[in-house]
Amino acid sequence: VQLQASGGGSVQPGGSLRLSCAASGSIFGAMGWYRQAPGKQRELVATITHTGSINYVDSVMGRFTISRDNAKSTVYLQMDSLKPEDTAVYYCNAKKYQFSVASWGQGTQVTVSS
Repeated sequence: VQLQASGGGSVQPGGSLRLSCAASGSIFGAMGWYRQAPGKQRELVATITHTGSINYVDSVMGRFTISRDNAKSTVYLQMDSLKPEDTAVYYCNAKKYQFSVASWGQGTQVTVSS
């Protein structure tokens, strides 16, 4: 599975960005977004299963929304009310099937700064 992420950029605090990640084939397992800030470990942001079950890290709850279009094998991350601490490289992740090894996208930079 190959993943192509897009949609990163720079925005002021309180702004919004929408990330997209398209997979090269059908995805029947979970898809998700992770992020890695400078000097920190990669952390889970949000995941969504093929049937739509969603999980968020507490720090983005109520501000970020994950969704997926199974027909397009694409996962999205709508990020609202962005904060400087959301600054990181965001990576998408997908499993072909539930117990497959996960594939990773190339990462897209999100910078929140005034």
